[in-house]
Amino acid sequence: MIDDFVFGADAARNLSAVEEAVRKAAAAEILPRFRQLAEHEIVEKNGPHDLVTVADRLAEEHLTASLSELLPGSVVVGEEAVHADPDIVQALSGDAPVWIVDPVDGTRQFVHGDPGFATLVALAHRGELYASWTYAPASDRMAVAVRGAGASLNGAPLRCGTPDPDAALTVATSHPDFTSPEETAAFRRLEVPGLAPRPCGSAGLEYLAVAEGSLGAVAFGWENPWDHAAGLLLVAEAGGASATVAGEPFRLAGGNALPFTAARDAASARRILGLMRGAADA
Repeated sequence: MIDDFVFGADAARNLSAVEEAVRKAAAAEILPRFRQLAEHEIVEKNGPHDLVTVADRLAEEHLTASLSELLPGSVVVGEEAVHADPDIVQALSGDAPVWIVDPVDGTRQFVHGDPGFATLVALAHRGELYASWTYAPASDRMAVAVRGAGASLNGAPLRCGTPDPDAALTVATSHPDFTSPEETAAFRRLEVPGLAPRPCGSAGLEYLAVAEGSLGAVAFGWENPWDHAAGLLLVAEAGGASATVAGEPFRLAGGNALPFTAARDAASARRILGLMRGAADA
């Protein structure tokens, strides 16, 4: 079922239909509320740094309906649905194709009127990513990745940047508000000559920056699949590499050794992982 949808005779039409569904959800539920939110439309989920808005909820409902219709028999694992019912995330380990949805990635930026937010959608089956869509509504940038077929941004091929021996490797790391003491220590080990760590913004847009060559790597200490699924495939199909500190691939269903990185090339990923592990030869 999923192979036919992504790689079959109607694949181009199917993938375009997903892109259109993402654009429609953003146009209907997100952009009209950008810089127009009322105070009662913003709610704290797990504290002042973890926000949800009416745009998050309505965009996810919009995408859940449209994506389920595009691929009958599929299920949706969305950030807001999982917040309401944590058992929904178990679908990632099931047999049905899964749409992984973050309706507004970078809600804090969205709330503050900053255009650095994105809508993220990935299609997976039995833990394997098949396709992803990273959409920046405020700038109308759409990045698409398909397993084994490469990545593109607004139709143009994407390739991660090549190492520049004269420039520091910039690494976007988990924001301190979402970092454990152990992870904070791991990220501080990246403060060495040749690396330039900084706090990340929208995870989806940071992955896009790696894929388009304007950022060297990301390093994150949380594993919510809706934040990472789309970007991990995007970076991989743009020629990058990723792994956890245990040297293993990131598992969508969770249980990963953290932190993990996605970088412009395998050598950069190995160096970042070695430093975060505290390896003497990194």
